[in-house]
Amino acid sequence: MLTYIKKIIGTDQDRKIKKYSKIVEKINKLEPEFEKLSDEQLISKTNYLKEELANGKSLEDIKVEAFAVVREASKRVLGMRHYDVQLIGGLVLLEGNISEMATGEGKTLVASLPSYLRALEGKGVHVITVNDYLARRDREIIGQIHEFLGLKVGLNLPGLGTTEKQEAYNADITYGVGTEFGFDYLRDNMVYDERQKVQRTYHYAIIDEIDSVLIDEAKTPLIIAGKTTVSPDLYYICAKLTKRFKVDVDYIYDAELKSVNFTDDGITKVERAFGIDNLYDLDHQTLYHFTLQALRARVMFQKDVEYIVSEGEIKLVDMFTGRIMDGRSYSDGLHQAIEAKEGLVITEENKTQALVTIQNYFRMYPILSGMTGTAKTEEKEFQMLYSMDVIQIPTNKQRIRVDLEDQVYQTKEQKYQAVALKVKELHEKGQPVLVGTTSIIQSETVANYIDELQLPYELLNAKSVEKEVQLISLAGQKGQITIATNMAGRGTDIMLGDGAEELGGLFVLGTERHESRRIDNQLKGRSGRQGDPGTTQFFICLEDEMMQRFAREDVNEWKKVLKADDTGLVLNKEIHEFIDKVQHICESGNYSAREYTLKLDDIVNEQRNTIYRLRNKAINDDNSITLVLPLVKSATQNLVAKYCPEEQLTEEWNISELKVQLKHVLYTEVDLFSTKISELEEVEKEVADVLNSYITLIEENSEIQEFQLKCKQFLLMALDFHWLQHIEEMTRLKEGIGLRSYQQEDPMRVYEREGFELFTKMYQNIERDTSIQLARIIKHNQNEV
Repeated sequence: MLTYIKKIIGTDQDRKIKKYSKIVEKINKLEPEFEKLSDEQLISKTNYLKEELANGKSLEDIKVEAFAVVREASKRVLGMRHYDVQLIGGLVLLEGNISEMATGEGKTLVASLPSYLRALEGKGVHVITVNDYLARRDREIIGQIHEFLGLKVGLNLPGLGTTEKQEAYNADITYGVGTEFGFDYLRDNMVYDERQKVQRTYHYAIIDEIDSVLIDEAKTPLIIAGKTTVSPDLYYICAKLTKRFKVDVDYIYDAELKSVNFTDDGITKVERAFGIDNLYDLDHQTLYHFTLQALRARVMFQKDVEYIVSEGEIKLVDMFTGRIMDGRSYSDGLHQAIEAKEGLVITEENKTQALVTIQNYFRMYPILSGMTGTAKTEEKEFQMLYSMDVIQIPTNKQRIRVDLEDQVYQTKEQKYQAVALKVKELHEKGQPVLVGTTSIIQSETVANYIDELQLPYELLNAKSVEKEVQLISLAGQKGQITIATNMAGRGTDIMLGDGAEELGGLFVLGTERHESRRIDNQLKGRSGRQGDPGTTQFFICLEDEMMQRFAREDVNEWKKVLKADDTGLVLNKEIHEFIDKVQHICESGNYSAREYTLKLDDIVNEQRNTIYRLRNKAINDDNSITLVLPLVKSATQNLVAKYCPEEQLTEEWNISELKVQLKHVLYTEVDLFSTKISELEEVEKEVADVLNSYITLIEENSEIQEFQLKCKQFLLMALDFHWLQHIEEMTRLKEGIGLRSYQQEDPMRVYEREGFELFTKMYQNIERDTSIQLARIIKHNQNEV
C-alpha cells in the first residue's frame, strides 16, 4: 500500500527535485539575455545584486539572477557551463543541505554558485576541502570566476603569518582545509591582543567531501599542544611493568572498541609496584595515567602498523592513506609511552592547551552545507547533529556502471591469489584496473602477489598529494594497473583513455569491505563517471579485519557449514547477507563512538564557551574593572562560605584563617572580626562593609591606564593557567569514568557531575588568583601615595 501511495504522490526527494527543477527553468530563461551582455555589464551585476540586498531584497529574491550570472561568468572565464543538475546541487547547498552527487558530476563547479550568492552579503564564505592541494586547486580554478565578478578570494593554509591569515579571512570567499579553520579558532582564543585574531564571525560554509570531514575525521578532536617537562624514568618503569602483564589476567583488551583497561589483578600489581593503597585515589591520578598509557602503547599500537621507528624517532602512519604524518605526535603522554616501549630517548610531552571536536567547531556556523558522492547512508547523523538533509542529485548522464556481487574467500591468501589472477585477466585484455586497499600494508601485500605474476603497476602510498593526483588521473588509461589506498587522490576524476571505453571502462577491484558502506561506495564511484562504462567488485575473506573484530565467534560458527570450491571461494549464498549484517554492526559501533565522543565534548564545550566569552570580554573591553569586580565579590563570598559554613556551630568556624585569607583578596587596613562573632549575618555584614570600601578604592584607580592594563593581564593569565590545568583534569576524568559502569553508575552522568565540580573549583581559583593580584596592585599604589 505504501509503495502504491508513493507512486501517486512521489517521495519527498522527488518533490524537492521537482521544486528545484522549476527554479532551474527560470535560470535557463535568463541565459540568452545574459549571453548578450558585455563583460563590463556582467561584472556590474555584482554591485547591482549587492544593492538589491541592501535595499531589502532577500537571497531568495535574487538567487535566480545570481546563479545565471555565475553560469555565464564560468562559460567566459573557464569555458565550463553548469549543467542543470549542477544548478540543482547549488540550490541544495544554498539552503544549508547536502548535495549527494556522483563522482565526475563536477561538485567543485557546483560550489561556485551558492558561494557567490552568500558572499554578496559581505559576511564571508568558507569553502572547506580535505587537503591543501585541493584547496589551492579550487581557489585557483573556481576563484577565477569570482574574481572576474569583482569578489575577493582568499586561501587559508597552515604556516601563514597573522597578517596573511587575516587577509585570507577578510576575503569574500575563503578556501582552506577544515582542520586549519578549527585550529585558527583555538589560536584566536589564546591571543592576548584583539589585533592578533585572524577570524571574523562565522556565517556560511560549504564542505567538499563533507562525509570525510564531519564523519571520518570526527573521531579525533582538534588539539593545540605545547611542550611540558616529563619524568623519563617513570615512563621507562611503567613500560617495564606493563610488559609483564598478561591479557585477561592483568588487563582486558576489547578489539572491537579498541580499548584496554586493567583488571583487579592488574591494579593490585601496579599498587604493589609503587607501594600505594589505592590507584584510583585522586592523589594518584597521574600515576594511573602513566601506567594506562604504557599499557595502551604496548597493546594497541604496533610498530610498522600505527607507527615506524626512523632515526631514533617515532613517526606516525596515517592508516587511511598510508602516509607518514611528519610533525605529528600523540598527546597526553602516549607518544612518550611508545618511545619508552621502543627504548628510545623520551621527548618532551605535548600538553593539551586547547581542544575542540570537529562537530562542535562546525556547529558554530549558522549555515552549513556540503557535497559528497556518498552521504545518504549517514543522513540520520547529519540531520541529528547539523540539521542537514541529504538530497540525491540526478546524474547528468545515466549511470551504466555494473556493480558485481562480492567474491568471498575463506582465507587472506586465497583472496589475494584471486585478486592477482583477476588483475591479470583484465590486464591481458587491456582493461584498466584500480585495486583499492585499506592501508599501506595491504597495498604492499597486493603488490607482492601481482609481482609474482610479473605485471606492471603503479603503487600509491606515502607519495606527495600532487604525484598521487597525477597517477590517479591516469588510472583510466588502457592496460593501466593502479594499486592505491581508497582515499588516494580523492577529489580527482579518473578519465578513460583511448580504447578503454570499448574494453568496458575502469574496473574497480576492492580488496576488503570497509567499516562503512559509504566508503565502499566512494571506491565504487571511481568508475562509471558521466555515463562511462565501468565495473566494480569486492574480493573479501572471512579473515578480514572487520570480520575478526566484529564477528569472530560467528565466523567460527560459519566455518562449520561453509561450502567452497578448490580456490577457496565460498559458495553459500547466505554469506552475503551475513557480511552486510557485520558491516551494519560496525557502522553502528562507529556511530556510537562518535556520539559518545561528542557527548563528552558537549560538556566541555559549555565550559569552553564560558571561559572564551570571559576571555574575549577581557581582551575587547577597555574597562577591565567591570569584569574583575564580580570576581572579587564572588571570591570573598566563597571564603565566607568555606570558613563559616551554615551547617557548623559558630564556635567551630575558623575565623582566624578567614581573616588571613580575606587579607589576601581584599586590601584593607581594618582589623576584621575584633569583636566576638555569634551569627553568620554578623560575618557577612562586616565583610560586606570592608568589601564596599575596597570596591570604592578600586574604582578610584580605574582612571589609571596602567592599572587597567595590569588588571586585564592578570585576569587573562589566571584564565589561561587554570583552564589548561582544567583540560588536563577533564582528560584524566574521562579516562577513568568507563570503570564507573562496574559500580552501576552511568559514566556520562558521572562525567557531567564531576566535570561540573572540577569546573566550579577551577572558576573559584580564577576568581581568587585574580583578586589576590588585584589586591597587590592596590596595595602597591596606596603605598606609593
